[in-house]
Amino acid sequence: MRLIILGPPGAGKGTQAARIAETYGIPAVSTGDIFRSNIKNGTELGKQVQEILASGAYVPDEVTNAIVRDRLEQPDAEQGFLLDGYPRTAAQVAELDSMLGEAGHQLDAVLELTVDTDEVVRRLLKRAQVEGRADDTEEVIRHRQLVYTQETAPLAAIYREHGLLRQVDGMGDAGEVTARIGQCLEDLTEQAR
Repeated sequence: MRLIILGPPGAGKGTQAARIAETYGIPAVSTGDIFRSNIKNGTELGKQVQEILASGAYVPDEVTNAIVRDRLEQPDAEQGFLLDGYPRTAAQVAELDSMLGEAGHQLDAVLELTVDTDEVVRRLLKRAQVEGRADDTEEVIRHRQLVYTQETAPLAAIYREHGLLRQVDGMGDAGEVTARIGQCLEDLTEQAR
């Protein structure tokens, strides 16, 4: 299964991506995790990304596209994957379509977690305290929500036009959201038969 999970920062994408990956035996590919790993390890990419993220902006498409292409070419992604945090722009959608087309693949679905903005801000401030994420201040979090709305939310319209978008209520505890996603994917599998 080849999936994308969309939703604003703090919607629970990482938690749900890990659960979906385990259920379907596919890797959850998080660009955020890749970037944080590079920052932690002090790589050249990490230094560049840290400066960008500290301002609340997104990493440029060319950097992100190259990282995703490399990751999807790994053997564990041959039978499927779940992308978390990519694509974020219409240009990245086109690049992903190109990558998949070159490999003779296509997406099965795009899951969009829908959540309340104030709840997301509350979640992220709590996570910042627990995990010590210096980049998660309220100002930066609200800026990321705005950037998401302006740049990434329109991707839902693109995927809706392609018949791939499946909206899932992301409110409630993680188990409830997992159950909703499971039902959605089960319905998708039934329709494909």
